[in-house]
Amino acid sequence: MFCFQCQESAGGTGCTIKGVCGKPHDVANLQDLLIYVLKGISFFSVGTELPEALDRRASVFIMDSLFATITNANFDRNVFVAKIREALALRDEVRRHWEEQRIGAAAELPDAAVWQADDEASFDAKAKSVGVLATADPDIRSLRELLTYGLKGMAAYTYHALQLDHSNPQIDLFMRRALAATLDDSLTADHLVGLVMEAGKYGVEAMSLLDEANTGTYGHPEVTKVNIGVRNRPGILISGHDLKDLEELLRQTEGTGVDVYTHSEMLPAHYYPAFKKYDHFVGNYGNAWWLQTTEFAAFNGPILMTTNCIVPPKASYKDRMYTTGNTGFPGVRHIPEGPEGQPKDFSEIIAHAKRCEPPTELESGEIVGGFAHHTVTGIADQVVEAVKTGAIKRFFVMAGCDGRMKSRSYYTDFARELPRDTVILTAGCAKYKYNKLDLGDIGGIPRVLDAGQCNDSYSLAVIALKLKEIFGLEDINDLPISYNIAWYEQKAVIVLLALLYLGVKNIHLGPTLPAFLSPNVAKVLIEKFGIGGITTVEEDMKMFLGA
Repeated sequence: MFCFQCQESAGGTGCTIKGVCGKPHDVANLQDLLIYVLKGISFFSVGTELPEALDRRASVFIMDSLFATITNANFDRNVFVAKIREALALRDEVRRHWEEQRIGAAAELPDAAVWQADDEASFDAKAKSVGVLATADPDIRSLRELLTYGLKGMAAYTYHALQLDHSNPQIDLFMRRALAATLDDSLTADHLVGLVMEAGKYGVEAMSLLDEANTGTYGHPEVTKVNIGVRNRPGILISGHDLKDLEELLRQTEGTGVDVYTHSEMLPAHYYPAFKKYDHFVGNYGNAWWLQTTEFAAFNGPILMTTNCIVPPKASYKDRMYTTGNTGFPGVRHIPEGPEGQPKDFSEIIAHAKRCEPPTELESGEIVGGFAHHTVTGIADQVVEAVKTGAIKRFFVMAGCDGRMKSRSYYTDFARELPRDTVILTAGCAKYKYNKLDLGDIGGIPRVLDAGQCNDSYSLAVIALKLKEIFGLEDINDLPISYNIAWYEQKAVIVLLALLYLGVKNIHLGPTLPAFLSPNVAKVLIEKFGIGGITTVEEDMKMFLGA
């Protein structure tokens, strides 16, 4: 195997024996093969008129499959074997329409469009030759992978929007076009850079689509105090990102005597008005995803993983863990989709919760969030006045991901050392590095404004664009906003590409720059967009503040 799609890639170069995430080499290879066949489907579908039902099925399958290959989402070999078989059948179905519309036209077809097999041994053998390193040129490889990882993040966001009946066919078409382009050896680095920037454009649209789906279904997030203690009743801990799963779980647990707690990226669900009517929706338990190996053991009740962020479970809680949607882990029970669009059946996990002890309290108190774009633009006058009077000197966007590396303590220290006249804008699980620090407020404006999940980084862009308009600025980079972002996986990649498309420059990424950026590609990003890494808190503070 060779995988370098996440920030924790072994040695800062790539995992070659087993993923740092815990993914076995054979599963990682099968994920590469699945993406390879997705490229074949895309090759035949670009420019081909497909029956509406087949076109939709292809879009959803590609979206679903890309999401399944995100870091920490699915570790189950059997899932990928089944998906590869389905992908091959779908590819051949699309090919028939491609051939009908190109009668008599000769074509040299890429291997991803014609390779055939059905047995697992053939899958394993082929998978070893179609991974990342199959592209020899390091710069072309880097750009192809940057594009592919952006598509994975885009797929995650459009998947969640689709659960709430929101879709955008133009995004789906771009994803296919971009995947097909990675098979074209005639494309130069300049062509691929253009596609990467176009991915940023569609990344903005994908996040906007999901924002519309979430707020249209559950209301605009409100400033909310979230309990981080526990009650003396059995509970279910729900983690991940899927609000539809949470909604169905809350409905089915109502009146059962079972409480529901959020974990990690599900914390922002508390900000939505629609969920506040459930008095058994108790609060948030624990911290970011990587601490689950200790926090899940202490929870005592069952845990539902709705999306990526799984750490290979320990024996102390594995029998209490459930997956659903695109997540999976060998030996962990999976809750399937409901029949014909009906809700999922959570009766098994609810019955399990009733047999368990209440959660062990980890901490007590409250944390505040809900500062998405609708809320912040609603207090824009107050924010602008604070900037004009000098009460707020600078905003720091510290969105993104948390992770296991000890060097990530940098973000806690950075937040703690920021001057009292600065405000942190955050989204994603990076917030757990500082959202429980007592950083105070500025004239009633909290110094940490949490917009929500990683996809809610869109809110931070909307806020910046609104401030640009209010201050009458020509360039978004003239705002008193600095970007010091932590990244971990592929959703952070599409957020980065979206910010670059919006014209944001001088973004700093840490704790390390992506291993999939070749020296030449990194040089382009540095020279054209001012992308940089991090050093020490002291040095970076001087750099950002000009001290």
